Amino acid sequence: MILATVEMHTGGEPTRIIVDGWPKLGARTLLGKRRECLEKHDHLRRGLMLEPRGHDGMYGALLVEPDHPDADLAVLFMHNEGYSTMCGHATIALARWAVDSGLVKGPTVRLQCPCGLVVANVDKHGWVRFESVPSFVYALDRVAPTATWGPVTIDIAYGGAFYAFLSADSIGLDLRTSPMRSIVDAGEEIALAVAKAIPIEHPDEPDLAFLYGTILTDGGDGKDTPSRNVCIFAGRQIDRSPTGSGVSARMALQVARREAKLGEARKFESCTGSIFTGAALREAAPVGPRKAVIVEVGGIAHVTGEAKFRFDNDDPLREGFTL
Repeated sequence: MILATVEMHTGGEPTRIIVDGWPKLGARTLLGKRRECLEKHDHLRRGLMLEPRGHDGMYGALLVEPDHPDADLAVLFMHNEGYSTMCGHATIALARWAVDSGLVKGPTVRLQCPCGLVVANVDKHGWVRFESVPSFVYALDRVAPTATWGPVTIDIAYGGAFYAFLSADSIGLDLRTSPMRSIVDAGEEIALAVAKAIPIEHPDEPDLAFLYGTILTDGGDGKDTPSRNVCIFAGRQIDRSPTGSGVSARMALQVARREAKLGEARKFESCTGSIFTGAALREAAPVGPRKAVIVEVGGIAHVTGEAKFRFDNDDPLREGFTL
């Protein structure tokens, strides 16, 4: 078996776009295709994401047939542990690649993601802005017990995936000077503690009802200078980009806390120094009982290459491994 890919990165965070060779999926809906991949083809995800073809920080995007009537493309996002419901950095990469390759007659790309339809626009310089699905605050100032820091206070917000947010200095860390291993350890421990202490429900789709990761921030609002955040997800994976779905969730938090008004732009910075913009454009229809906003996220991605990956039957490590 041979799988063909286009390799891209957004602010340093990779996107391996699978363009050919994946087995045909029979499920009718996108979430059904996601379940089908998990049940029948997960060895291919592991083989592409993990060593020796990938690494623990690899991220992938599988193009599939959309079932949304307005979508140009549909995508399943994947990483070292499984399948994401939304990914901003991969959306930026996919939108630019779709327009640059001529797959979609730009500048607008309507992308069906597992969490819903995302509309992206690509300008002549390759900068992408996309409107995400309705973003909302799930919980404010909730407490989760941890073994290392005792009770920690976090917020939970949704921007296509659920994240736990807290300021790094609240647990004695600095996002510019603390060792990345310490940040990763904190992100993983807090995510596990929050998931155990605070049940998460999505009012529309049970498949979306799980905590995706922890986002540690520098405590800033991104108005005058970019606010740094680091997202730890899929266990111990570090997002090298500012995290598009995390930016959507952060903007929903800022609007809820009256730290930002509708239409006000913010800038967010990742551990690589890359920048995403974010702005809550307008109110959306409530998601269950919760007020929601539509957030526009902006960033740029670059192509790094193309590849063809073999899966030979006599290769004992063909399904990948991690150390």
